[in-house]
Amino acid sequence: MNEPFARLPQPPYYAVIFSSTRTGVEEGYGETADRMVELAGRQPGFLGVESVRGADGFGITVSYWESEEAIRDWRRHVEHEAARERGRAEWYRHFELRVARVERAYGWDREGGRQRGSGETAR
Repeated sequence: MNEPFARLPQPPYYAVIFSSTRTGVEEGYGETADRMVELAGRQPGFLGVESVRGADGFGITVSYWESEEAIRDWRRHVEHEAARERGRAEWYRHFELRVARVERAYGWDREGGRQRGSGETAR
């Protein structure tokens, strides 16, 4: 993930919000996280991802999807299923997952000095 903001189309679309607290186990986590972003990027209906993690181990990853069907297909992906199981067994102390339909989106850009509406990326 080189860009901090996902470039997204006009709403509506869906956001999968994954909030988690890590256990502190690092072995295999970074490689698996990178692989999941790579695989998700190949899934039909994937729109983008934004992710942050604090020094305390709390993180939020938001992936964006065209449809609930695309989200279900990603959930059923064999490597994603294996990564989720390993996450429960090793990497996560606690997590919450929420799925939301995005109806409106906007941002603001200091350099451009203007508000950006749906479909434009705030930078």
